[in-house]
Parts: sequence; C-alpha cells; structure tokens
Amino acid sequence: MTEVDTVVLGAGAAGLFAAIEAGRRGRRVLVIDHAKAAGEKIRISGGGRCNFTNLGIRAESFLSRNPRFALSALKRYTQWDFIARVDAAGIGWHEKTLGQLFCDGSAKQIVAMLLEDLRKAGGQLWLETDLGAVTRLASGFQVETSRGPVRAASVVVATGGKSIPKMGATSYGYRVAESFGLPLVETRPALVPLTLAEQELEPLRQLAGTSVAARASCGATGFDEALLFTHRGLSGPAILQISSYWREGDALRLDLARGADAAQALRQMRQEAGRIAIRTALARLVPEKLARYLEDVSGLGGNLADQSNANLDRLAALLHGFTITPVGSEGYRTAEVTLGGVDTDALDARSLQAKSVSGLFFVGEVVDVTGWLGGYNFQWAWSSGWAAGQVA
Repeated sequence: MTEVDTVVLGAGAAGLFAAIEAGRRGRRVLVIDHAKAAGEKIRISGGGRCNFTNLGIRAESFLSRNPRFALSALKRYTQWDFIARVDAAGIGWHEKTLGQLFCDGSAKQIVAMLLEDLRKAGGQLWLETDLGAVTRLASGFQVETSRGPVRAASVVVATGGKSIPKMGATSYGYRVAESFGLPLVETRPALVPLTLAEQELEPLRQLAGTSVAARASCGATGFDEALLFTHRGLSGPAILQISSYWREGDALRLDLARGADAAQALRQMRQEAGRIAIRTALARLVPEKLARYLEDVSGLGGNLADQSNANLDRLAALLHGFTITPVGSEGYRTAEVTLGGVDTDALDARSLQAKSVSGLFFVGEVVDVTGWLGGYNFQWAWSSGWAAGQVA
C-alpha cells in the first residue's frame, strides 16, 4: 500500500502542472501514467517545438457548454505567467503567427522543465503503470494500479481525452467521472481534418497537396488560415479550426481568394489582358491546379475578353463562396484534441474540484473545455492544473 497526500492520474501537461503546484505546497505527490515517458503529447506538439501558449487568450477561443467556465483558471494563471516560467528555465521561444508561441529549440525542453520542477517539488513519478478503479474511502480515496493500491487524500484526474490513441489516449478519465456520478458532455474529435463523400472527392483528387490562404466558415463562425486539399478531403489550419464547430450535415463556405476583390481583379485583367484564358486569370488569384478546377466547375469557356460582367461575377462568387459539405472527419486517430468531456456544471471553476465529491479534481482535456488551434489547449492545461494544484 502506497500512501500520499495527492495522487495525479496522468503525466501530461495538466497533470504535471497540478503535481508541481501541489508539491510546492508541501503535499506528498505521486503522478501515475501508463506511458513509457511523461509528456508525450507535449513532445510531439507543434512539429516537435511545442506551441506552448498563445498571446491572445480569451473566452471566445474556447468551446464548452459554459465557455466562460475556463476564465477563472485562465485569469489566475495566465499566458504571461507561463512565459515567465519558460524564460526562467532559459528556454528560447518565438512568436510564429496569430500569437502562437513556440520553442526555438525542442518541445523536449518543456518536458524537461516540468520534470525538473516536479523533482524539486518532491513529487514521485510512476510510468508504465496501469490504472484501475478509483474508490472513495471514509477518509480520502484508493486508486488501484498495477503496482498495487495507492491511498491519497486528493485525486487529480488528468488523463486527457480520446485524441491520438497511438499515444495511449483512452476513455479512463470519463469512466472515473461516471463512477462518481458526474455528468459528461458528449465527446467528438476536434481540430481534425474533414472527409468528403466519394462523388465530391473524385473531381477534387487532382488538388491533393494544394494549399491556399482561405477563410473557412460554418454558419457564423469562420477562420482565416491556410487550407489544404488532401486525398480524403480537407485539412490545414483553417479546416482544423472550423472542424470544432462543424457537425454532420453542415456545409462549409470557403473563400479561396481571401483578402482579394475577385470581381474587381477579373474586370481589371479583362481590360488589361483580355486574351488570357480564364484559368490563367484565376491562377493570378489562386494556385494553378485550383484555377483549372474552378474553370471546369464554372462551365465557362473562351478567354477573359469573351466574358460578360455577369460571368465575371459568377467566377468571383465561386472564388469567394465555394460551398462543400463534408461527410465526416479523420476521427480521433488524427484529432489534436477531444471536444466535450466532464461537464463543467459538476466542477468548481476556481479549483476544478467536483462539487459533489470533495477531494476529486479534473483538469485539462478531460474537462468539457476545448481551445482553438494555436496554443490555447496547452494554456488551459497549465491554468487548470495550476488551479487544482493550489487545493488538491
């Protein structure tokens, strides 16, 4: 029998942060994970450079049944607080785009920083250890593990969501929540490529590998980033972002000439170089392969001088409002995060403690809080882990 003050289930970003903070309060802390190494999702994130936070953290960048739930933790431990910790560790970083911060070197530096902080805080780490049932005792909890039972006054569940199962993702955290009667918000893959039906995909296969600066919209929500055509459908940052808002049956509206006035540009080209083919004119606004495809879709022939204003307006409308309806996504296999999770109504926003179970905490991705692409989910991990660590 192992006895500690706080046991943290999951050695990812949120779990390690909660353990460090609890340890700094003098708590005897044990972190348990079934993986061979701690922080594996951190290690592979951001192309190996870890997009560890975002300068523009705000409520609108998080999806949840209660989008404002995350604000308490995010305001108490901010992106600036984490940046200061990275600076103190001597880790160089840079802003890439849209407020996204990356390590100059390797994501392994972030993992090393966290493990060193855990060591200094006196925390233990058990890896390659399977987790079993969590039960309430007269005083505290008991967690069954492959190394034997662990008893603790507090349990922090930080086992993440279902995304990237090859990294060891499971539904364990949700099962723990359900075992204590906590409600769940239905989960689904998020920040994930979208797939198309065969009849729509076939004519688009010629575009596989083509990228374009675009705006991808679903309903009233849209994102201005790169869009990538793939052999299975659509990907790229704009699609990953909108995937969190998309639902089966929804159409996407793609502005393939974002930032341009296509109608005005086509009229000017007709005036200055009317003999060029339609595809040549379109290729001045979008990649050549996409220009050829759009010419075919438009049904227009001849050169630019042959086109009426109405035809040019049709071409412009096609560029700025290309509509397509995905049939699904690539699923948890490639999803960066999981939408949904432990219902925030069951948790205290300040401490992430279950309202009905004193001493039981849920942090990070296992909670129904999902950020945009670009460091938002890591900041939620740091902030929620920090908040729980002040109490657990």
